[in-house]
Amino acid sequence: MTNSSTLVTGTQIAYYHLCHRKLWLFAHNIKMEQHSELVAEGKFIDEHSYLKRAERWQELSIEGIKIDHFDAQRGIVREVKKSRKKENAHRAQLLYYLYVLERNEIPVSHGLLEYPKLRQTEEVWLTDENREVIPLWEAEVVRVTQLESCPGLVKKPICKNCSYYEFCYSG
Repeated sequence: MTNSSTLVTGTQIAYYHLCHRKLWLFAHNIKMEQHSELVAEGKFIDEHSYLKRAERWQELSIEGIKIDHFDAQRGIVREVKKSRKKENAHRAQLLYYLYVLERNEIPVSHGLLEYPKLRQTEEVWLTDENREVIPLWEAEVVRVTQLESCPGLVKKPICKNCSYYEFCYSG
């Protein structure tokens, strides 16, 4: 578990799995998402997919995380994503949500990763192995975000679609 004054968010867990530089920038309030068309498209898809099911899903905030879709009756967390390009980070974020709920004694069954554009859904279950590794993710997020300077640029294929692309590659 993290220091009580250091709350780790689901977004930070996802960014930790994507890029430590992006994690550090985000944690230091250098946020580029508001300028990204891809982020806007993702929000649109989340807000306009599966409208008929909206009544059973509620928003939940706990320990610094914000879960947009939680079915408290069934103990299911749902994450709606635009594509599968960042599947590992999506899965890690959802696992973290399940872990935080369990840590706070909120009954939770499993999670659903939904990709409306692909018409695919993946079930995600918290395992004992996850329960062992997630505290290490939290510690690493805290370590990276507390570095004195921004981690160096690591060129990855995902960089082209990142909201920080211009920031990182501007010279």
